[in-house]
This record gives sequence, structure tokens and C-alpha cells, in this order.
Amino acid sequence: MRPALFSDPPREARPRRLAGRVAYAESPAERAHLRRLRRDLSEATAQESFVLHYQPRIALGSGEITGGEALIRWPHRRRGLMAAGSFIPVAEQSGLITDIGAWVMRAACLAAMTWPAGVRVAVNVSARQLHDQELLRQIGGSLEGSGLAPERLEIELSEAILMDDNLDTLLALSAIRDLGVGITLDDFGAGLASLDMLKRLPLEQIKLDRALVRTLPDDAEDVAIAQAIVDIGHALGLGVVAEGVETEAQRCLLAAMGCDHAQGYLFSQPLPEEQFHLRLGALAVAGGAAA
Repeated sequence: MRPALFSDPPREARPRRLAGRVAYAESPAERAHLRRLRRDLSEATAQESFVLHYQPRIALGSGEITGGEALIRWPHRRRGLMAAGSFIPVAEQSGLITDIGAWVMRAACLAAMTWPAGVRVAVNVSARQLHDQELLRQIGGSLEGSGLAPERLEIELSEAILMDDNLDTLLALSAIRDLGVGITLDDFGAGLASLDMLKRLPLEQIKLDRALVRTLPDDAEDVAIAQAIVDIGHALGLGVVAEGVETEAQRCLLAAMGCDHAQGYLFSQPLPEEQFHLRLGALAVAGGAAA
């Protein structure tokens, strides 16, 4: 279809998409905790001890499930199932994010091969993957290894990652689009991206920032901003996705605005792979067809 590799706050911690930094622990106990976490994460990465959950993406016009966003989870032997926000910042700071991101890409493509042909998979990509120029190789290898059609894969990149849109970044993203893979600008409306960025980058769609969606429909100014983003996106030939949709009022308003797709707890929390398969069996969500 987060790298954030990842999910919906406040019910789930969303990974902070840092460019390779984590706040330093201040006390001896915090530093010891961070060392243990890095050690455990290194072992988990070597053993590929992760799982993916998938949050359905819904077409607001029909209510059909058109995609699933892959969100990484770590079944830790002592801490239980850890959401991405608990360990992805450490992975980025330590450099493990490149290997973890490669595993997510492979696993998501393999899973999507078992879904109906019209359902796409979205994978969040980290700054480290993009700047290390590993992303194109990872995508190509995952598509070849799984047999997934490129058109069924999307990568999601946050505004913050793309602020440094140098020539190497633009060439890498253009090569990915040339494969047929979709590129989504995540967190749009958070205040970092410019309209010029929408023109320069080879995007397929933009995703409304959840902080903007959260205030709908009560904040008149945010309603106007959201409508403007939808209109600008469509004028540039881009699809528009709203994330963090939690109420029926938000769904109705976004549908009336012409927003194309949505995801959030109104429709479903991120699901383990087998439960996501059950949802795909219906291909429609309660209330969606009433848009």
C-alpha cells in the first residue's frame, strides 16, 4: 500500500520516523534497558522473529477493501507483542532498520500473493533504506521472489523523509515508479511538505495526516484544509487516502469531500494475517456502502 513500518495512535504507538537518531537514555537504568533492547533486537533481526499485521484500506465510494498496510510486530519473549513504536526508533539508530525493512518487504509481498488480485499491499519505508540506496534492490528482489505484480505494491514515505529530496532520492523514486510500484506521501498536512514537492516527486497518492483527520468534522478550519488537500491532490492526478478515521461522521464528511480511500479503527484495527484473510472474504465493510 508507516518506515514507519507501522500503525494508529493513541491506541497503538506509531513509530517515530527518525533519520537515524533516538533520544539518549538519561539514567543508568534507562541506558541498561536500551542496551538490552538493542541486543534482543539484533538477535530477532538475525532470526527474522517478527510478524506482520495488516490494516485494511477501504474505498469510500464502495466500502470494498482495496488494500492492506503492513505493520510490523515483534513477539518479544519477555515483553509480549511489541508494536513498532517500541523498537523501530532503536532499529533506525542502530542501523538494523535496513535488514528489518528488507524482511518486511519480502513478507508483505509473499502475503499479498495470497490475496484477491485487486487488493494491494502498502509497506512503510524508512529514511535509512532510502538514503542507503537499498530500497530499489529490496523491492526488485521481493517482487521477483514472490511473483507479485509491481502494480499491487505501494511504498509509503513520510513527509519528513522526503524533505531532503536531492537528486539521488528523486532518481531512486523515479526508478521505483518505473517498475510500476506506487509511491504514497504519508502524513501530508503535518506542515512539512510543500505543494512544490507534490509536483517534483513521482507520487501516486497522498495520505492525509491523522492529526488533521482527528479534528473532523468539528474544526471548520481543518475541514477547509482537508477539502483543499483533496482538491489539490485530484488536480495533480493523485489519489487521496485518509488515515486515522475513527467515527462515522468523519467517514461521511471525507466521502462527501471526494476522498478516495480511508483506514482507521472505524473500519478495523490492524489484523494478524489470518484475520485479514477473513476480512478479505467479505470485500466490504459495514457502513461503507452507505457512503
